[in-house]
Amino acid sequence: ALLVCLDTGEYDAESSLAELSELVKSAGADPAFTLAQKRPAPDTATCVGSGMAQEVAELCRKEELDLVIFDRELSPTQIRNLEKLCSIRVIDRTMLILDIFALRAQSREGKLQVELAQLKYLLPRLTGQGTALSRLGAGIGTRGPGEKKLEIDRRHIQSRMDEIRKEIREVQKSREVQRSRREKSEIPVVALVGYTNAGKSAMMNALLRKTEKEEKSVMEKNMLFATLDVSQRKIRLDTNREFILVDTVGFVSRLPHSLVEAFKGTLEEVLYADLLVEVVDASSEDCEFNMSVTETVLREIGAGDIPHIVAFNKMDLVESEDKLPIVPQKTFCVSAKEDSGIDELIEAVGSVIYADLRTAELLIPYAQGQISSYLCEKCTVHRMDYRDEGTYFSVDLNTADYNRLTPYFI
Repeated sequence: ALLVCLDTGEYDAESSLAELSELVKSAGADPAFTLAQKRPAPDTATCVGSGMAQEVAELCRKEELDLVIFDRELSPTQIRNLEKLCSIRVIDRTMLILDIFALRAQSREGKLQVELAQLKYLLPRLTGQGTALSRLGAGIGTRGPGEKKLEIDRRHIQSRMDEIRKEIREVQKSREVQRSRREKSEIPVVALVGYTNAGKSAMMNALLRKTEKEEKSVMEKNMLFATLDVSQRKIRLDTNREFILVDTVGFVSRLPHSLVEAFKGTLEEVLYADLLVEVVDASSEDCEFNMSVTETVLREIGAGDIPHIVAFNKMDLVESEDKLPIVPQKTFCVSAKEDSGIDELIEAVGSVIYADLRTAELLIPYAQGQISSYLCEKCTVHRMDYRDEGTYFSVDLNTADYNRLTPYFI
């Protein structure tokens, strides 16, 4: 693949091109060459200037390249003109990200969301492609959910989009049922959020190693968008308290709006969290920028006001903590790979989500054995004695339990 970047001064073109290169590798292609051009604005016909467009076409012919990828969204006209000039497939950053998502989505909902985003992207680009939609063949920029050809016209696309929205609503209903069950059981939810490849899945596995059995681990891989489906695990603290840990899809700069829209259902899990743990790749040169992208996306989906702490991950690759960004949130330096700093992070999570705990003294009649069992299983018991009238407890209770068990207070 040949990567083409147009620098108009809107963003840091160099780091964006480096990220594009990682995205290309993640999609399974080889970023063989890169070309960059500075212009005040994109050319309406070919995005880059006519001279640069000719240079791109010549390089494609000379090096026998398979694909040209632009580091920005292209209009249907620009794609058509460039493909005519280069005689090979031309895609943009949005199509590349959609392709990676199509490749990685595992759950039914994930696949539906990707297909919806792809169809939204495809709809305005149908003109001039003919009824066969030959672009949807095989290879990068063409993969559909389940690797199937979309031999459909505009009307069919629209009706398929309606079908998908209906199916997604059904899936979301079942998730709402699960969520209401969680709320009834009053188990707090902690969501891992952050830039793609910051190490959220590795962080989840590190937390599971410290608190649970290894079998519950989730898939982790050193690549962009390794996780596209929400993973949930129940974690039990030393204090007997439990919480649900949620691993979410990573964010990326200039994430296509259609994708943000399509994945709102998945990102909804973040909205219902009691605490967000923002995982940051401390070894990245764009650490501060990645954090600002995360903050922006959180605000966009309405999760900007949820309490959150910052975990600077991959500290095993960082020479000094002095270079880390200064942020208003509470920060922790950890390495999910080496399990360092994880205990402190778990303790901090517990102190935030169980900030409402109060110590109470209770006397539970022997006839109410189920309450005694609940306290032993779910709460931190400081002291327990068997007395003539019943079982004595000195125990930490959350607000709900405190109000419910008032009749048994000493």
